[in-house]
Amino acid sequence: MPRLIRFNKPFDVLPQFTDNSMIDNPRPTLSNYIECPGVYPAGRLDRDSEGLMLLTDYGRLQSWISDPAHKMEKTYWAQVEGEPDTAALAALRKGVSLKDGVTRPAKARIIDEPANLWARTPPIRERKNIPTTWIELKITEGKNRQVRRMTAAVGVPTLRLIRYAIGAWTLGDLPQGKWDTLEVPDIPAPPKPKHKPPRRPKVEAARNKPRSPRKPSSHKNSSKS
Repeated sequence: MPRLIRFNKPFDVLPQFTDNSMIDNPRPTLSNYIECPGVYPAGRLDRDSEGLMLLTDYGRLQSWISDPAHKMEKTYWAQVEGEPDTAALAALRKGVSLKDGVTRPAKARIIDEPANLWARTPPIRERKNIPTTWIELKITEGKNRQVRRMTAAVGVPTLRLIRYAIGAWTLGDLPQGKWDTLEVPDIPAPPKPKHKPPRRPKVEAARNKPRSPRKPSSHKNSSKS
């Protein structure tokens, strides 16, 4: 039977099972937390981000979750430096121009600090004279470090980033560093291509085109008398 699990990834954990950096002190990876052989991440979550990851041993499900073409909505909680104004929120909703293109329109709103939020280790850098604000962002694509670049582009850099939901799956009350098993959903079948009648080659079409009747010649035959 296919497996699908959710994991609440802590800060500073690599979103993979091995550290291929060849450094003396390997960094913490998913293998430090997940004892479930054969599953692989369906999408990534940056090392310095926290929250929901989905993993599965079913290739088709992995592709369905992670492929940006399916436009599966992802919900993030971002603690940003400063207080975003109306113009900043409007820019996030409309689409932000980044080096690799304009982002798709997002859903953005200011929220209270999430309830029962675990402490981050180490804590974020805070400045006494600059407040912080929590923003909820819902996006349907996965550009590299997209949320951080979006908030920076509108003048409120991200200090802490938590992914709360992928599609209908959420963190719920799953503790940090823990994982559990989810029900494997029915995956929608890919849309069937619309059938179009084959086009006739131009040469054949021209060849089979009915000819117009020839007009009788106006030249009269003459004979010597």
